[in-house]
Amino acid sequence: MNAIWSFYREERLRKRRKRRRFLLCLVLIAGLLPWAAWKTFHASHAFVPQVDPPVTSSDFTATHTDEVEKSGSEAVPPAEPEGDHVFTRTIAAGDTLTGIFEECEISRNVMYQILSADESLLALDVLHPGHALTFTLDGETSELIGMELLVHPGKRIQYTRADDGGFDYEEIIIPGEWDQDLLDGDIANSFYVSARNAGLSDQETGNIIELFRDHIQFAREMRNGDRFQVVRSRQFVDGEFTGRSRIDGVRIFRGKRVYSAFLFEDGNYYDHDGKSLARALRRYPMTGSSRVTSHFSRARRHPVTGRITPHHGVDFGMPTGTPVLSTGDGVVTRVHTHPFAGKYIEIRHGSQYVTRYLHLSRILVRRGQKVERGERIALSGNTGRSTGPHLHFELHVNGRPVNPLTAKIPMASAVPDEKRDVFKRCVEELVAMMEQPSKRIALHRPEDLSGESSHPFSTVRN
Repeated sequence: MNAIWSFYREERLRKRRKRRRFLLCLVLIAGLLPWAAWKTFHASHAFVPQVDPPVTSSDFTATHTDEVEKSGSEAVPPAEPEGDHVFTRTIAAGDTLTGIFEECEISRNVMYQILSADESLLALDVLHPGHALTFTLDGETSELIGMELLVHPGKRIQYTRADDGGFDYEEIIIPGEWDQDLLDGDIANSFYVSARNAGLSDQETGNIIELFRDHIQFAREMRNGDRFQVVRSRQFVDGEFTGRSRIDGVRIFRGKRVYSAFLFEDGNYYDHDGKSLARALRRYPMTGSSRVTSHFSRARRHPVTGRITPHHGVDFGMPTGTPVLSTGDGVVTRVHTHPFAGKYIEIRHGSQYVTRYLHLSRILVRRGQKVERGERIALSGNTGRSTGPHLHFELHVNGRPVNPLTAKIPMASAVPDEKRDVFKRCVEELVAMMEQPSKRIALHRPEDLSGESSHPFSTVRN
């Protein structure tokens, strides 16, 4: 019985294997038939693909410019090498230079090299939202080879890697066009609110209040119905406002009295009769006299680095702890500690003048504080990169550093007699503008009191 059952099982397995072989043959035949048909078709319809000839340099040019004829050259243009890596970082509120360099994976040592180059400008010490930093890295080594600070369309500073491994800087100033217009209005509630409603900025309004502070108590004396007229100039580069402006002339009608201020070629404001509105500035930021150890220079060999760099101020040799005085009435705009400039103060005196005091040992004022001419603001020292105790003093006029020992500063109480006729003509021009509020005023270039541009009242259309 077992033998019969074994025979029956083997017979079933044999038939199953036979059936599988048959099915496999059918599958192979079905697969080979389309391939045989394609080979037959390909043999009867031989297809040779068309290959374009190599593109020559002349062919490449002619492809983009139909007017250029093919020269028949067979040279293939080489591939362009990979260039430098350039990227821009726009400054936002809360950003710091250290944080930006860390974010961009640039070493702190390189940052200090740039700050060393920036010691003469201190442009990187206070970054404002809207400023932009553009970094250029070498395409092969990823080393920083250049950085640009865009302050506004009319001003940018380029820091470039020098042969000695440090950085040099170049300050690029574009004069642009100064658009002069008239803003006027009636006092309603307060001068500040009325001036802002007329289109004046906070800083412009504050400058006007500061101009007349010895003549008008704006909070108590201005009344509804009083009037004001302001001739203002704003700087534009390629049609874009740079953020820079100045007040050229002001008239305030309070009751039956008229208060006026007109900007003259020396950078000072005078009333209609030529009497100065600005309090005089001191020439020196200390009492007595101190020896000048380093003069103002556009190209001085730095005593520490040995590199040729600008020296935008005057150094006075004095013992640490010598009282430093503000050279004029103003507002403290910076109180900082810089790795190379040391502890320093910046004071703005009205709309035209800024002074800086560097390498201090102790600071006695705070940012935003109002100070008076001759007021003690600090003690001299030897902080930062310095070869000995001294005071580095700077004077900036209209945003540009000038020699504080020779620059024209408001020291006189009135327009000099020999300039009376010129001043009179300037006043007549501004008053004529004020009396025609609907007339658009001609464009002109600004006065640079360092002597590098035209007169502020000239009406040269660009």
